Amino acid sequence: QVQLVESGGGLVQAGGSLRLSCAPSGRTTFSTYAMGWFRQAPGKEREVVTAINWIGSITYYSDSVKGRFTISRDNSENTVYLQMNSLKPEDTAVYYCAADPRSGLRIKKDDYTYWGQGTQVTVSS
Repeated sequence: QVQLVESGGGLVQAGGSLRLSCAPSGRTTFSTYAMGWFRQAPGKEREVVTAINWIGSITYYSDSVKGRFTISRDNSENTVYLQMNSLKPEDTAVYYCAADPRSGLRIKKDDYTYWGQGTQVTVSS
């Protein structure tokens, strides 16, 4: 069973920054997988935040985070990152990492096969 582990969440004031990391547990290599970050706020559906193709040449950002968040990946380290700057209270949510063995860019949650357990991000005003 493939498992993803997110880290880096926490409590931050509005305008602050956080960096989330996602890596697989065990020996699974995600260097050829499409990766994405999703978030789910209380009472809302899980939504895509950003996604990246297997080599990092193509990325997608939702309008709500464009210009503030950056997704990147280090395939040598088997890790995907989400740098979040200029955080706003409306960014408060549980953030999930997702992976799919198809290498192209994927932005729909139904396109992803593997999910992490999520990490809480709370932005105070």
